[in-house]
Amino acid sequence: MTDTLKALPPASSHPLAPYIDRLKAGGALLPDTHQNVMEVVGILKSYGIVLDAYYRNLLYISEHQFLVFFPFFKYFNGDVSLAKLLRHWRHDRINFEYAEYCMKAMFWHGGGGLDAYLDTPEFRAQSQPAIQARIKHNPVLLGLNRLFPEFLPEHVRQLAYYSGLGQFWNVMSAMFLTLSDRYDQGEIQSIPQIVAHIKAGLVAAASNPITYTVTLHDQKHEIIPAAAGLTFLADTAVPYVEAVFFRGTPFSGTVSYNAQSHQISPDQSRFNYGALYADPLPIGGAGIPPTLLMQDMRHYLPDYLHDIYRRGQRGEDDLRVRICETFQKSMFCVTTATILGLAPHPLDTDDPEQQRQNQVYLEGWMDRLQHSRLADVQAIA
Repeated sequence: MTDTLKALPPASSHPLAPYIDRLKAGGALLPDTHQNVMEVVGILKSYGIVLDAYYRNLLYISEHQFLVFFPFFKYFNGDVSLAKLLRHWRHDRINFEYAEYCMKAMFWHGGGGLDAYLDTPEFRAQSQPAIQARIKHNPVLLGLNRLFPEFLPEHVRQLAYYSGLGQFWNVMSAMFLTLSDRYDQGEIQSIPQIVAHIKAGLVAAASNPITYTVTLHDQKHEIIPAAAGLTFLADTAVPYVEAVFFRGTPFSGTVSYNAQSHQISPDQSRFNYGALYADPLPIGGAGIPPTLLMQDMRHYLPDYLHDIYRRGQRGEDDLRVRICETFQKSMFCVTTATILGLAPHPLDTDDPEQQRQNQVYLEGWMDRLQHSRLADVQAIA
């Protein structure tokens, strides 16, 4: 008996130990309440619709706006008309700028196989035929390429992120819309079931290949071939969580970019501007990128979620803030699914060594979440 007790891992002294215990018991980072279920499913349905538009536009830009430096109509997906242009000017449209914000955050922070591949000789060899095909009849770009040989490859690297994020969001959009369908059919009734649905979707798509091909002058050019070995989970999903959920980028107007003010850490790994940290109150203010996402989602809220917001103390006056609060709840569910999916061993294992490894793993995640809004979403009703 004494030897067995010695083999068991000691009780955690981590400040967020209750969340570790909840995860081990089969729970999630978000409490399992009826309203939380309604909010998370409802917001993910809206988000799924928006992501469907986002991913289609990202793929359109990567494939049909290849090295177009003044893409005036890049948000039109090839369908340009006066009526659509007028709606665009009135902002009666999806705010695709937010999709580009997320793409640039991923591109800047890097990480994963996609980032590593774009710095290899293989990428340069694969991208050069496409670059030459694009510029061969353009003397300006030919001259620019001779003067600055890294300029065009860097743009192709960014276009690869357009494509990679588009492929990632394609999977996530379908996953969230299927979740809503299952909820409507009575199959989803708890937060752990939501997490299990997302985890199953991530696992099912984990090995999906990430590739990138453009067609120029009726000839296809593989920039990221299947032989590169890039996959959905390791090379887009995990870097996305790191770049968008955790790190993000400082919001203009809320912090000073002046190096002498020291309001922004010079160490990107210490950034905490991501979706899990963002204060919902500035949402709705000019210059705050998530405002665009909240504005897009408000158009697709299911009636049951919209009714919850209407019954709030301020009605629809703080709708974007309420949407942001709910969206953060949903992202903690996605984070839970990611934590469970990447765990070194099942969290209900009886093996002491596996329990110890899981404990170290979970405490590592909790270290990242200490200053997030994890505590705040526990009490938001």
